Amino acid sequence: MSDDTARLFAELLHHRMAGLAAGDAISPAIQPASTFLTPSGGSNAPFQYGRFHNPTWDQAEAALGLLEGAEVITFPSGMAAVAAVLMTQARAGARILLPSDGYYASRLIAEKFFGPFGVTTDLRPTASFAEGGFDGYALVIMETPSNPGLDVCDIALIAAAAKKAGAIVVVDNTTMTPLGQRPLDLGADISISSDTKAINGHSDVLFGHLATRDPAIAAALHDYRKYTGPIPSPFDAWLVHRGLETLELRYARMTENAAALAARFIDHPKVTGVRYPGLPSDPAHAIARKQTTSFGFMLGVTLADATAADRFIDECTYVQSSTSFGGLRTSGERRAKWGDPVPPGYVRLSAGCEPLEPLWTAMAETLKIL
Repeated sequence: MSDDTARLFAELLHHRMAGLAAGDAISPAIQPASTFLTPSGGSNAPFQYGRFHNPTWDQAEAALGLLEGAEVITFPSGMAAVAAVLMTQARAGARILLPSDGYYASRLIAEKFFGPFGVTTDLRPTASFAEGGFDGYALVIMETPSNPGLDVCDIALIAAAAKKAGAIVVVDNTTMTPLGQRPLDLGADISISSDTKAINGHSDVLFGHLATRDPAIAAALHDYRKYTGPIPSPFDAWLVHRGLETLELRYARMTENAAALAARFIDHPKVTGVRYPGLPSDPAHAIARKQTTSFGFMLGVTLADATAADRFIDECTYVQSSTSFGGLRTSGERRAKWGDPVPPGYVRLSAGCEPLEPLWTAMAETLKIL
């Protein structure tokens, strides 16, 4: 973690203190109100109606905004945040560019729901995303590292070229969080995060946010949320605020575990391939080293076939079989079963917060029986 990010995280933990009086709760309140008092002339009241504003959202957005160094708008899921970007930035007749190997749901909503309105979606692999230029695109969306293949593209290079061509540049930063990668600092206009994953970190909430330093984009996103209603619940906002406060500690353990596991897997006879941008031998390493402050908590491990991959996930004591990532517990999923362009035996692993040696022992014992 850079010194600047460390300072920001320290500020995040203490940012509410200056506004507290004696006897006030240290933890922010959960305010589940749908209506607020608006007496005559109350149109300037800070809170009016539950679809417009909520005090608990404000607390979560203020904390996330400190970490992002930007204005933050929260949503009830990561995909709701993706949809908000498309709704506010893609007009009828627009062309948009998405990664062909990124999270499939982003491609699905662009093609299925925006295609009928004349929006054209083009796809490129993450590793060659810069090839072909960006002329004619209204919106360029990257996901780097890609999920699940963990390929990487050069955010700064692509952002500069795409913005020169007139595009809005977006980066899905879910797999890295602002602790590992800062897309806005690299030239992106919008950073997307599914806070369901590492930012909340406890696998008990759906949530997402968008961060931007462009006032016009932020205003459009606020209006979209206000008038169409994709709003997070106050309780979910409180959970995310709680989880965010331990992100730095969790992220450090998770990334340390991922790096150690990748180094051990690469030498294991039952493993035919490892993807982790932190490995010097990984094809993504050079770019990742340039634009990230860590190499993240996700890795890909390829075993002999689908049967071996399923057995590894199901029988390893300390691997949780689930379709999400970024939680306290190490999780694994054979992503080819969802149609992702990875080998049948490819396991997407999200390293958790378990102590390394018991975690590796459980994995090594499971590999023996495959």
